[in-house]
Amino acid sequence: MTKCRFKFYGLALIIVLGFKGIQSAKANVRLPALIADHMVLQQDAAALVWGWADPNETIRVSVAGREKSTKASADGKWHVTFRYLKPGGPHTLIVTGKNSLTINDVLIGEVWLGSGQSNMAMKVKAARDFENVRTNSMLPLLRVFKVESGGATNAQNDCKGCWQVCTPETVGDFSATLFLFGREIHRSLDRPVGLINSSVGATPIEAWTSPEAQKASVVLKPHFNSYAGIGELFNGKIAPLTPFAIRGAIWYQGEANANSQKGARYYQYQLPLLIQDWRNRWGYDFPFAWVQLPNYGSRSNGWCLVREGMLKSLKVPRTGMAITVDIGDAGNLHPKNKQEVGRRLSLWALGEVYHQPVAATSGPVPDGHRIRGGKFMVKFKHTEGGLLSGDGGKLRGFELAGADRMWKPAQALIEGGRVTVSCTEIPAPTALRYAWRDNPNCNLFNGAGLPASPFRTDDWSK
Repeated sequence: MTKCRFKFYGLALIIVLGFKGIQSAKANVRLPALIADHMVLQQDAAALVWGWADPNETIRVSVAGREKSTKASADGKWHVTFRYLKPGGPHTLIVTGKNSLTINDVLIGEVWLGSGQSNMAMKVKAARDFENVRTNSMLPLLRVFKVESGGATNAQNDCKGCWQVCTPETVGDFSATLFLFGREIHRSLDRPVGLINSSVGATPIEAWTSPEAQKASVVLKPHFNSYAGIGELFNGKIAPLTPFAIRGAIWYQGEANANSQKGARYYQYQLPLLIQDWRNRWGYDFPFAWVQLPNYGSRSNGWCLVREGMLKSLKVPRTGMAITVDIGDAGNLHPKNKQEVGRRLSLWALGEVYHQPVAATSGPVPDGHRIRGGKFMVKFKHTEGGLLSGDGGKLRGFELAGADRMWKPAQALIEGGRVTVSCTEIPAPTALRYAWRDNPNCNLFNGAGLPASPFRTDDWSK
């Protein structure tokens, strides 16, 4: 009897202590993975700090000599907003409720998101000239957060990952494109930089856009209904980031959507939709730029069409594009020259976002054309330093076709900010194409050394 009574009281004590432990755990203020040691908060913006606590619990947050307080809502969520934080640090961020959390080594500076598939995921140690990059990567004011979570069927409010300070020991595992872009921003502005890497190899754009946005798109409805993985990476790897203030985003993707001409034709609608979807989720129209697909040995499906979709997406305000048709690798889907990719993205950001003096923010892109006397005359934007042949030879890569849709190589001459194109075999041309190949032989550049984008004036299927 005594033994049984002892067991009963012992069990009761365990239950009581366990219940108190549950109560205590429930009462603890909790922060998302992004709010952690070595983080970077966006300067001069509405920078949110958020988390979870007991309903109606009073929360105080202090950082950089400023303090905010709030109460958790009925579902336990809370947030405070710090506006117009000035660059610098390190600071200590303290969150106090029924418990207290201390976040150390917090910087305030520029925060950029990098996303996409394998060419964004590709690590610094797999890119060109790694040993030199590693030797010069003691950059304590540059930090990277890699989203380690996978996809999800529903939008998540937190993710897995941690902030890492850039050192020779850590840099090898950073996204090469994102890091080399961020390094240029850091060096040029002399400010702390935080980079968030959310990328997965071999993934289509459909996985990165919310299912709600895709379902609501009339033009994408046929494609949406046929695609089984719609929005999973958005739910698991983008949705948890949306409260976190960023300056902008860069995107390197499209290879997976170039596998078929049918699917690739949707890219001109999908990229603008993703941009608008993400901007809606963050609540402001942050700058957004992407890498146009580089030259690559014949895939003969939708490679050119995805490139074209990227070019057409420049109609979206506050966007930019790094043209890379000259720095790819005909035999490698993952070209190693990520230094130049990052630099070209940074030229856009420094010039267009930060209003710094740069040689050019883009290579030449078409800006209208007319046909006169059997010749095509094409105007270009982004002709800083003048249009020129990149190798000093005759312009290559231009083709003309007439009503029979038979393409012939054409002669092209630079005349100021335009190019005049003609072909003796086609006295009455109706359409023009430039660099319309997966791996084109082309050489039109501007004086800043940036290549012209591939383009066409027709919409023919072949």
